[in-house]
Parts: sequence; C-alpha cells; structure tokens
Amino acid sequence: MEMRTSKARAGRAGAVSGRGESGQPAAGAEKERSAIEHALRERVKELRCLYGISQLMERNEDGLPRFMQGVAHMLPAAWQFPECACARIRYGDKEYETPGFRESPHRQAAEILVNGRKAGVVEVYYTKRMPRADEGPFLKEERDLINGIARKLGTSAQRILAEEELRRTHAQLQVERRALQEANTALRIVLSRIEDEKSVIKEAVVGNVNKIIVPILHALETEVEEDKKGYVRLLRRNLEEIASPLQDQLSRRFMALTPAELKVCNMIQMGLGTKEMARLRHISPATVNRQRENIRRKLGLTGKSVNLVTYLQTFNKDLQKSARIGRFGLDSLAETDSAPAVSPLPPAVAKRTA
Repeated sequence: MEMRTSKARAGRAGAVSGRGESGQPAAGAEKERSAIEHALRERVKELRCLYGISQLMERNEDGLPRFMQGVAHMLPAAWQFPECACARIRYGDKEYETPGFRESPHRQAAEILVNGRKAGVVEVYYTKRMPRADEGPFLKEERDLINGIARKLGTSAQRILAEEELRRTHAQLQVERRALQEANTALRIVLSRIEDEKSVIKEAVVGNVNKIIVPILHALETEVEEDKKGYVRLLRRNLEEIASPLQDQLSRRFMALTPAELKVCNMIQMGLGTKEMARLRHISPATVNRQRENIRRKLGLTGKSVNLVTYLQTFNKDLQKSARIGRFGLDSLAETDSAPAVSPLPPAVAKRTA
C-alpha cells in the first residue's frame, strides 16, 4: 500500500515538473514551449518591420519613390518564411519590388488608401508551396501586419506629398520674392532717373524764364502806360514764382488758406499794397483787408506784433535757402537777373534795356 502511494506521488511530481517516471521532458510541454518561442520570434520580426518603416519615414529626404522602395525591401524578413518570400508595392503607376521578385499563387495583399481612395496595393508572395496556416500559407498575425503596413503607407504617402508640395511652394515663393526685389530695384532706378529728369526740366524752365521772358517784361514795363505797369509787374512776379517754392509750400503748409487768400499772400510778399491789390483784382479794399485778417488768423499771427509782409518775405527767403541744393528759388532768379539774355530782343526793346 505504501509502495503504491509513493509511486502515485512520484507520478504527480513528474507531471508537475514536465518529466515522466524516467526523468525525461514531456513531449507535449516541449512542443508547446517551441510553439510559444516561434510565435514570439514572429512577433519580434513584425515589430522590427514596423519600427524600420517608422525610422525610414523619419529619415526620408529623397521623396516618395525611395521610401516605397525601402519599405518593399523590409517586408520579406517580417514573414514566417523570409527565404521564400518576395514583395511588391504598387503605388499610382509605379511598382517597387524586391530583388528577384516573381508572382505566384501564394499571395497576401492589402490596399493602400489615400484620402479614402485606393492609391495602391502591398503584396507579399511565397515562391514555393508552404504549410497551410490561417490564410493559405499565411498567419492571421501576418494579415494584421500587412493591413497595418498598408495604412502606414497611406498616411506616410499623404505626409510626404504634402511636404513635397510645401517645398515646391516655398521654392516658388522664393523665386517670386527675388523677382519682386529685382523689380523694386529697377523701379527705384527708374524713379531716381525721373527725379533727375524733373530737376533738369525745372532748371531749364527757370533758365528760360530768367534769360528770355524776364528781360522782355522789364523792357515792356517801360513801354506801357503808368496805369498798366502794375499788370506787367504782376506778370513778371508771377513768372518768377514759377521757380519759387512759396506758393507750393504755402499750399501744403497752410491747407486752410483758400485760393483767393493764397493769391493775396503772393501779392503781399511781392510788396503790393491794399489799394493796388484791390484795383488789380477788381475788388474793394475792405475785402482785401478782410482776407488779410483771415490770413493772419489762419497763420496764427492774430494778437502778435508780426508784420504780415515781413513774415511772408522771411518765409520765402527760408524756403529759398533750403532750395539752393536741388531747387531754384527767388535768390537764384535774382542771381541771373543781371545775366545777358541768350535770346536776341527786338531792337527797340534792346535799346531801352541797354
């Protein structure tokens, strides 16, 4: 009885330790352990493949074709029988194959979707007949793997295409930016030349006024009746104002002045009196006085002991000083008043001006 009990206990201990009564490993336990180890090795290969695709995506700098070709080369090693496996990725009108690729009846595939539309397919082939598994010779884990790879390729393709479009847009913007810079440079050159031409034209106008027209008006002033001389002097002064910045500066500096008040300012700085201005403009002296008061008020001179004639003449002289570099004010006109006329005058006029 005790002997049978001891054998029973030894049998149970042997079953727990995986050994039989002879002390050798149980065949079933060994087979199960081998299956687990095989499954783990397969999962490691799958994970290595997915990790490699992620790394390839992160390092990708050569565009979509190089990326697809790199993924195709990684696929066979992730399947159960890599020595008999080959792979192909079809995307758009391009195909990316492993070396020695050939089709066979033993195929596993998954579609690549981009924006919900089929853009390609991932294919893995066994070139030889392999033991039957869950899906022909392929494992169900390999079905999950190829589906995951197809999804990853779809999202990666979207990202790569977006990055390429961004780079193209950036390059185009850089080209347009350089073109705009060149156009701005050319425009600045053109504007500079225009300013130079304006200065030359202005200088020519001033020279012609002083050398041709002003001497004639001086001579004409001695020929007309006394009551008409005011018109001649006014005409001469207005022509001189073509080269003077007073009127333009008054218009810009004193925007509140009306055109009539600007004319009065022009006459005042020429030294014309109230009655003479009234007679030339065909208005009453009282109207001229009101305009003078309005001018003083708008120029901020009301209540100040500042003579309006002196103020305007001083303002004109200041403008002439600032205009000597690039403009021609009354000072430059005065300097050329004594210059001989370049255009011959009529004999009678020339005799009186001599």
